[in-house]
Amino acid sequence: MNSGDKLYIWQLADWPAMRYDLAALAAPLSEVSRAQGRLLGRLADVGMPLRDQASLDALTEDVIKTSEIEGERLDADSVRSSIARHLGVDIGALAPVDRHVEGVVEMVLDATARCAAPLTPERLLGWHAALFPAGYSGLTQIRVGAWRDDAGGPMQVVSGPVFRRRAHYEAPPAARLAAELANFLAWANAGTPEPALIKAGLAHLWLVTLHPFDDGNGRIARAVGDLFLARVDGSPQRFYSLSAQIQRERKGYYDMLERTQKGTLDVTEWLVWFLGALQRALDSAQLSLDAVLAKARFWQRWAGTPLNGRQVKLLKRLLDGFEGKLTSSKWAAIAQCSPDTALRDIGELIALGMLRRMAGGGRSTAYELAD
Repeated sequence: MNSGDKLYIWQLADWPAMRYDLAALAAPLSEVSRAQGRLLGRLADVGMPLRDQASLDALTEDVIKTSEIEGERLDADSVRSSIARHLGVDIGALAPVDRHVEGVVEMVLDATARCAAPLTPERLLGWHAALFPAGYSGLTQIRVGAWRDDAGGPMQVVSGPVFRRRAHYEAPPAARLAAELANFLAWANAGTPEPALIKAGLAHLWLVTLHPFDDGNGRIARAVGDLFLARVDGSPQRFYSLSAQIQRERKGYYDMLERTQKGTLDVTEWLVWFLGALQRALDSAQLSLDAVLAKARFWQRWAGTPLNGRQVKLLKRLLDGFEGKLTSSKWAAIAQCSPDTALRDIGELIALGMLRRMAGGGRSTAYELAD
């Protein structure tokens, strides 16, 4: 980028005065509001244990997917256990939790459970420190719990091999960050005229445009967006995951960000995309709630049936969506028992009518839930 070029929206004279066409957003705003109402209405009709389970599932997905967007994979059992500990939800045996998982969980929960609290520099810096407890991003040491200083050059979003890098975006110089962040936080904490859903989309875009940290900017920008969405819902409990939807549409997300950041301060197109992704996240949450209710009905139906711990563990895995086919050898490996014990466990469940054999036979016989 040559000095004097106006490639990015933060270089424009009237930045950060982002604007939008409210008439063009009326329909998607209405659709999202209806989808929120439908989801929250269904949740109002179920008991607290099921609400807690739905929230636990949504938060687990949110934590996993916000890291996957950045190419980082977290252990699902560790994430679920960490969230359950924080929320006081009983999920039986808890998996070990490492410091990194705990940090991501703490950031997401602080953003949503404390959504009414002001957004401050200390809060953002605390989230960043939680994301990088060892002070490293991969093998690279970074400034943790501090704004970037650009000591290694301008902050850029790049892709491709080292010898053929493509710069998708360059953030404002570090020297401007203090003033830029002051503007952002003053707006974030003020009562402003835009609809609440639009404010969530603008907050996400604004912070990711500033890119104030050496790393973790996307995750923190999505957490800020979630904070504003939690305010819209009027509940600290989360029942849908925008991060999971962004992960499903990852390429479209990055393409839209790049196009917006290289465009004008009319960000209507970004907000249309944001609201559309939010609508699809809410639709997906309806399916997740269906699964939560189906699991509840399953356990209610079989509440009086004596089962051993191995059988309960594997049935839970099947109800959560077992990847691949469940065979007796997989049962033995997961339950840490002998092949004979696995076959005996399976045979008992078939006799009860809880499991059935899938098509096929012999050594490749696989099993599925009967209902």
